[in-house]
Amino acid sequence: MKLEKEKDDRRSEGSKKSKHSSKDREKGSELNGKHKPSSKMKRSDSPSGVRSLMLMSFSSSVKYEAGDSDTHEDVKVDPDERNDGQQKSGSPEINNNREKADDGHQCDSGKMKKKKRVKDEKQEKNQTSARKRKKTSSEHDKAEKKKKIKKDGEQEKKERRKKDEESEKWKWWEEGKSSDTQKWSSLEHKGPYFPPEYEPLPDNICFKYDGQPVKLSPVTEEIATFYAKMLDHEYTSKDVFQNNFFSDWREEMTKEERKQIKTLSKCDFTQIHKYFVEKSEERKNMTKEEKQVLKDEASRLMEEYGFCLLDGHREKIGNFKLEPPGLFRGRGEHPKMGKLKKRIQPEDVTINCSQDSEIPTPPAGHRWKRVQHDNTVTWLASWLENIHGRPKYIMLNPSSKLKGEKDWQKYETARQLKMKVDSIRKQYRRDWTSREMKIRQRGVAIYFIDKLALRAGNEKDDESADTVGCCSLRVEHITLHRRLDAQEHVVEFDFLGKDSIRYYNKVPVEKQVFKNLKLFIKHKDPEDDLFDRITTVKLNKTLNECMPGLTAKVFRTFNASTTLQDQLNKLTTEGMTVEEKILSYNRANRAVAILCNHQRAAPKTFERSMQLLQEKIQKKKEQIEDAKKELKEAKKAHKDAPSDKSKKLLEKKEKAVQRLSDQLKKLQLQETDREENKVIALGTSKLNYLDPRISVAWCKKHQVPIEKIYNKTQRDKFAWAIDMTDDNFQF
Repeated sequence: MKLEKEKDDRRSEGSKKSKHSSKDREKGSELNGKHKPSSKMKRSDSPSGVRSLMLMSFSSSVKYEAGDSDTHEDVKVDPDERNDGQQKSGSPEINNNREKADDGHQCDSGKMKKKKRVKDEKQEKNQTSARKRKKTSSEHDKAEKKKKIKKDGEQEKKERRKKDEESEKWKWWEEGKSSDTQKWSSLEHKGPYFPPEYEPLPDNICFKYDGQPVKLSPVTEEIATFYAKMLDHEYTSKDVFQNNFFSDWREEMTKEERKQIKTLSKCDFTQIHKYFVEKSEERKNMTKEEKQVLKDEASRLMEEYGFCLLDGHREKIGNFKLEPPGLFRGRGEHPKMGKLKKRIQPEDVTINCSQDSEIPTPPAGHRWKRVQHDNTVTWLASWLENIHGRPKYIMLNPSSKLKGEKDWQKYETARQLKMKVDSIRKQYRRDWTSREMKIRQRGVAIYFIDKLALRAGNEKDDESADTVGCCSLRVEHITLHRRLDAQEHVVEFDFLGKDSIRYYNKVPVEKQVFKNLKLFIKHKDPEDDLFDRITTVKLNKTLNECMPGLTAKVFRTFNASTTLQDQLNKLTTEGMTVEEKILSYNRANRAVAILCNHQRAAPKTFERSMQLLQEKIQKKKEQIEDAKKELKEAKKAHKDAPSDKSKKLLEKKEKAVQRLSDQLKKLQLQETDREENKVIALGTSKLNYLDPRISVAWCKKHQVPIEKIYNKTQRDKFAWAIDMTDDNFQF
């Protein structure tokens, strides 16, 4: 009995320990959640091992209570043996191991949560970025769509405005030519626009004389500002300019100022100069809104003063703003440079308008010099300028009827010369052998005008620049060479032509002309006239007898237009690109400019612009090299594995190479064109000596946009030629 009682006590104690261990495990599971047992745990430590132990314990208890002693004896296990090789479930070592395992599970769980959180954050960030990209893309598409709509709207508006302008444009050339005497039936305008009055300098800006500040009268101060603005210009370093300025300035001074200011070298204009430099910088740095205000004001003035009504049609006026006062510069070494151009007052101006029109209102407190109604002249207002004492005019714009008719008539007269030029040339050749020296000189002069396109030249006074034309050539302007540069009978010309542009040319002439020139310079000094028996008036009278309306200028226009026509026919061939055709046109135009001596100084920005163009060319060459490499790779890929995709890629690369090559060719043509036109002024001959119908017909025949030859202003000027000319026109 005592033995059975001890066995029952052991079984009861083991059952309690088993239950306690189970509760501990359930508690740990609730705290840490489900997790896999550590691989280092022994099998008996695992939950399944504990459960099987509990089942065995429970089974033994049941059998023992039923009295089956044999079975009980078979399953009887000593508590010490049962726990052999393992700790008791309730011992401190087991609890420590379990706590360590729980801590490991908690650490693993924390890491997993952190990874999940990072992953979720990254996913959310990617989704946010995707939404932003989608939103940005959507906004960009909307902006592009809006921009395209706006652009299309502006283009449509521009085309509509262009159509309206064309429909409103007065096609005066369809109405027939006006009378040679009566230029208009009705003429109404607002008169000229006078520049604003002088605004005195601020009190802190002063003029100094001999180091001391001097307060100048308004008139004297205004003239001082003219000189101060030009301090950094080469003109103010010239003695003629300085002397003329100081002389005219002293005339406008008060008596007290004349007594004090006696020498220009003691005058200090630096503060005034600095003030205007700063004002200039301020204008450059104006805001968009400030610039718009000035633009709106200019538009208002143009609308008010820039148009007139001519025979009921609205016509644009050329120079409705009177020139403000300042210092005369002139071209070349003009003897009057530096003189004061005085302010024009309404009392100096004569107005011309129709009798039944509203007479322009002069500025407040003033009146016009005179109002007349002369329809035989084309000017709207006139006054005398004080430098040369010559009249100046306000005329209509070159796009107007009066100017257009004059141009049309000029080119028609030049075309008529084509039918007469052979007989005129025979006549001046006969004159070379005349017994009368005057006739010989006239024959040689007309030969020079015909062959070299020289201007006739006018008589000059001592106060004019020393520029000459054909009739005013002096002995010193030519050098005769019996043989030069493998050519015979060469005449070397060297003189200043119009606008003080140097004319230098070596020209072989006919033997009889050479003999006559030797005769003309015999016993003469270098300053003597080469053609001392003829004048410009007599020469033009002779030309007019050969053909009505013929002058030296008509000869010049005829030779210029003929040269352009011949050069275009020679230089333009089939299969040329538009860029190549434009280069050919400019070369033809250049031949005319050289004939007419239309030169210019190389632009200040020429070197920089050429450098930028050359950099573009080099960059384009590098792009072509890269494109060719990509094309080579695409060819190889297509050869190795042909497919529709590789074929499309190959075609794309071929087009890219072709496109870049075309762009390079265009840039190289631009480089050639710029270099050739460096010192040649193409615009002068294009606007004044070349019949526009030649250019228009050439454009239409060779499919070159007229915009490539004429800009907007020039197209307005030659609207009559553009409208009436077909592609078969020949000068």
